[in-house]
Amino acid sequence: MRLEPITDADPRRILAAVRAVLSGDGPALGLGLVDRRPAHVGDGTAAVITTSGSTGIPKSVVLARDAVVASARATADRIGTGTWLLALPAAYVAGLQVLVRSVVAGREPVLLEGPFTPASFAEAALMMPRTRDGAREPTFTSLVPAQLQRLLDAADHDRAVAEALRAFDRVLIGGQALAAVTLERAEAAGVRIVRTYGSTETSGGCVYDGVPLAGVSVRTVDGEVQVSGPMLADGYLAEPEATAAAFPHDDAGVRWYRTGDAGVIEDGVLRVRGRLDHVIVSGGINVSLDRVERVVRSVPGLAAAVVVGVPDERWGEASVIVAGRGEALRRSEAIQLDEARAAVAAEIGAHARPVRLVLVDELATLPSGKPDREAIRRAVLSLH
Repeated sequence: MRLEPITDADPRRILAAVRAVLSGDGPALGLGLVDRRPAHVGDGTAAVITTSGSTGIPKSVVLARDAVVASARATADRIGTGTWLLALPAAYVAGLQVLVRSVVAGREPVLLEGPFTPASFAEAALMMPRTRDGAREPTFTSLVPAQLQRLLDAADHDRAVAEALRAFDRVLIGGQALAAVTLERAEAAGVRIVRTYGSTETSGGCVYDGVPLAGVSVRTVDGEVQVSGPMLADGYLAEPEATAAAFPHDDAGVRWYRTGDAGVIEDGVLRVRGRLDHVIVSGGINVSLDRVERVVRSVPGLAAAVVVGVPDERWGEASVIVAGRGEALRRSEAIQLDEARAAVAAEIGAHARPVRLVLVDELATLPSGKPDREAIRRAVLSLH
């Protein structure tokens, strides 16, 4: 089967390609590929998506038609069928799934015109169809936490944005952990949030609010979250060893995906604790940067902060908080840092306290909307 690279990320072109490949008439979509020459993949492939590489080396993930359709149907089984607003880049799995869900459900997605802004989001959301064949039509959208934060900030003084957020039956939030303070703020504003967990290797979100979707199984092995189900990727393009390592079979022949995330399952609910490899050794003690970041984001004014690890002469490695100037409250950096250090010490321990707060004009992000942690870390290192 031919793999056709798509380089312009035009959502209309990608939507047309999704319709063609799901019907069996078109080539597989090549999204974000480094090698943009046409190639061939296995029959039944829907897309090859190159991962963002926010914390590691990018890999090209091969997704079958059956996998992306299974994911779309599992989402509909959980939250229902309706019209979707595409507010994410269509070349990434979360955005692609908005299009797949729409095609599978026989709906026309609403596409955001131009760059994402609160104003453009509100205009598109408030113009979405609300009825279909005389019946009420549910509406949905999918965002990353940074977008939600931006919309909530705008909603404080823009009634149209506030109404647009409340109008959706469900707003899916994925891509990274949602800070508890942001979730509480959204719920107080009347936004119906669903926190999703998944990755490109699982065709997008496969666990909603900690509960696996229909057909999905989740387990932890040595503290690592592993997922099985019909939406798993075929593997990594031209990387058989990496595929075998990431997608092992158990003794019963069940195929699992090793997420690399730390987590626990309590009363059937998955709680993700962060990346197993997002750890520094500070003063001889392992410190999860994800856990530190979650605590830091509970501090007023730091809800969108990013925590990175840097070399430290005293401790070997230490964590640094990086936040946008527009997000931080109008208090001195020293006071903000003291509050964050106190919160981390109380929740995790004194050994995990960040050593520094860096305020920047704008946090570097990937096209997917996630923080570009490697670029942020490099920027911090350049300040030394």
